[in-house]
Parts: sequence; structure tokens; C-alpha cells
Amino acid sequence: MACVAEAIGLALPGTSAIPATFKEREKTAKLAGKSIMQLIKNGPKPRDIITRKSLENATRVVAASGGSTNAALHLPAIAHEAGIDFDLFDLMKVFKTTPYIASLKPSGKYVAKDLYDVGGVPVLMKALLDGGYLHKNCITVTGKTIAQNLKNFKFPKNQDVVQETKNPISKSSGVVVLKGSLASQGAVVKIAGMENLEFIGKARCFDCEEDAFKAVQKKKYKVGDVIVIRYEGPRGGPGMREMLSTTAAIYGQGMGDKVALITDGRFSGATRGFCVGHIGPEAAVGGPIALIKNGDKIHLDANKGKINLLVSKKELAKRKKKWRARKNYFQSGSLWRYTKNVGDAYKGAVTHPGAKTETHTFSEI
Repeated sequence: MACVAEAIGLALPGTSAIPATFKEREKTAKLAGKSIMQLIKNGPKPRDIITRKSLENATRVVAASGGSTNAALHLPAIAHEAGIDFDLFDLMKVFKTTPYIASLKPSGKYVAKDLYDVGGVPVLMKALLDGGYLHKNCITVTGKTIAQNLKNFKFPKNQDVVQETKNPISKSSGVVVLKGSLASQGAVVKIAGMENLEFIGKARCFDCEEDAFKAVQKKKYKVGDVIVIRYEGPRGGPGMREMLSTTAAIYGQGMGDKVALITDGRFSGATRGFCVGHIGPEAAVGGPIALIKNGDKIHLDANKGKINLLVSKKELAKRKKKWRARKNYFQSGSLWRYTKNVGDAYKGAVTHPGAKTETHTFSEI
């Protein structure tokens, strides 16, 4: 998301990849403070910078770097805040047409500091710009366009952290959106570094992450299982927690390529293996993930962008009639209030109507 801040135009060029402990951070903080004062006075303002095209630029950088699947939440939410229609399926179109060019962990050889050492996020952006993948005229906080910011920046040749787009690590994005009978609102999987992009297995269902983690710890699952963690979506969690502990345990047991995991919750950028998140509609509203039974067959195909529950419509309709909403542990207070306001994951799990309904631009008052 630091890369996104720079790619979208909201962070000063070359600043987002500076390691936290480096002295350059102090210099950058002072420069940011001065820039903010100028921006308040003269602009551009955030909503001048956030446009459909700048959102597409940010999505390109996520895709090209095998970035976190969380971007599929954050970018639609940012768009919503600015009054722009840009959901998971809009991201999917960009993901499909973006080459994977940055060899970053957990799927590649390098870490974020290595990216900084070869020039930072401008290296990624320069490669994409030269390859014709960025909207070059998007305005940034410098008051200049992306093309102007990168005009004198030379792509470093003697490094293999970031490839040029004509010589990508792979021709397709490191992040894929799936859709099918199990997720009409879509789902997200990070495929960067994965060898097997198709999986058919039997469901092993859990209604919260804690139960799934305990089962994995005790190795109560089999090769070929699809571990299902549900009721962890925006409403069901509530709050859409990341399922990192369970995926890490699976990988630590050497089973990362022998089982799959699907959830209406989310993952961090460190997730490995065939792990599908953001499944919508979520279980809390009676989505198909709530109707899965142990032993049901599930078909995942990242090549074709499909996620299907291999159960007949007639059987699912029968199960839906018997389904009852599951209560979470938060039946009062702020988290209860959150569940009543939060929306679907594919639109960013937002909690208010957004800029489209605003009658005043408050920054101008």
C-alpha cells in the first residue's frame, strides 16, 4: 500500500519505500510537512488527484509487484470516498492485462529494502510507464504529472529486482480475481510464485478462524482438502480479519501446495499457497460459502478465474431454506453498530454512502 500511495499520486516521489529506520525518513517527513502546507494553499487536493485513471495506475503497481490482496479492499474504498465507481471487477480488468515484473517476497527473491536500494517505487513505475501501462498525465502531489516526475529517471539496468515489461517474470498479474457459483461478488487470490493454478478438493468447514487454526495445529485435515473459513467477512467477523495464522501453519507443515484455503475473510501480503479470500456474498448474509458442507467438492481455477461449488442448484436452494444467520460475539457497542453499516467486500467494505451523496465539498468551506 506504500507503493499504491506513490503510484496513485498521493505520496512524494521516491519516498514510500524508504525503510523505517533510515535517516532519510526524517528528511522526508519535513519535506512532506512543507508540501502539505503548499497543497492546502494552492492544491491540488486529494480529489483532484484521485481519478479513475490514477486508481488504474495504482492497481497496475499492485499487480506488477505481486502486492497484497488487501489492495482489492483499499482501492475500491478510496474510490468510494472520492465518488468514483471502481470495484473488484474493475480491478480484475487491470490485473488481467498487467505483467508481473517485481521479484519480491514471499513469491520472489527480494524484500522491500532491495527495491529501495535499486531506486524504490519509481523503478516499478518507470518500467510500467515505458511499457505503456500507466496513464502518464495523472497529476500528483508535486503538481506535476507522473510522466513529468519520471522524465529524468533512468531505469537501472544492472539489477534483477524489477524487470522491464518486455521481459517480465510472467505475462500475467501476481493477483487474480475469481468468480463463480461460490462467489458471484468475486474473490481474490495471490498467484505470484504459485506453480499449480488449479485445485479440486473436498471441503473441510470451519465457522471461525480459531477453530480452523486448532484443527490445522492438530493436523486434522487431509491432502486434497479445501479448508473453508467462513463468518469472517466484513459483517461476520465483524471486521474481516486476516487469516494469516492458519495459512502460515499450513505452510509450516509443508502442506502449502497440497491443500487450498478459501474464506470470506482476508489475507496479508505474506500469504503463500492457494489461498482465496474476500469471497462474496459472505456467510453472514447467507452467501453460498455459508451453505457448504464437509465433503462438498470445490473447484478453483486461477487460469480461468473461476471458483465453483460443485453442488446442484436444487440442493443449495434446499440448504438455503434451512440456513439461519449466525450471531457473532458482538451484539452491542461499536462493533455491533459497525455490522449494521458495513457493506460488501467487493466494493471496499465501506461504512457510509461516499462522495456521490455529498452536498458540500467540506475542504472548500
